Formats: sequence, structure tokens, C-alpha cells
Amino acid sequence: MDTAAQALLIIVSSVLSVFLIVGIVALVYIVKILKQLRRITDRAENVAGSVEAAAATFERTASPLAILKIIGGIIDQTTKIRKRKD
Repeated sequence: MDTAAQALLIIVSSVLSVFLIVGIVALVYIVKILKQLRRITDRAENVAGSVEAAAATFERTASPLAILKIIGGIIDQTTKIRKRKD
């Protein structure tokens, strides 16, 4: 091999090794970011489940609370009317 071919081989080999090192480092960071995203989505799913459970509980208790509020309003009105009559 002559010197030009050897120089070209050295340059190509070094560029390839640098590229592979940079690629490996980038791949490690991408894997770390994907793990963080997985944890974030798991937490978001837990929060969404909690919100759904709270909404279902509120929905179940909303009807009785509305009825109690109406009954309370009727009682207040009747006590006001009785006070006026006295």
C-alpha cells in the first residue's frame, strides 16, 4: 500500500470510530429519555384513573345532594313562612 491509501484508511477509520462512539452515547441518552417518558405516562394514567374515580364518586353523590338541597330549600321556605305568620 502506498502512503495515500494508508492515510485515507486512517482518516476513514478514525471518522468511523468517532461516529460510532457518538452514536452509542446518543443511544444511551435516548434510552434514558424513553424510560423517563414511560414513568411520566404511567403517572399520568394513574392521575387520570384517580380523576375518573373522583368523577364517578361525585356523580353518585350529586343526585342525593341535589335532593337534600331541594328539601333544605323547602324547609327554609316553610320556616320563613311560619315566622311571618307568628
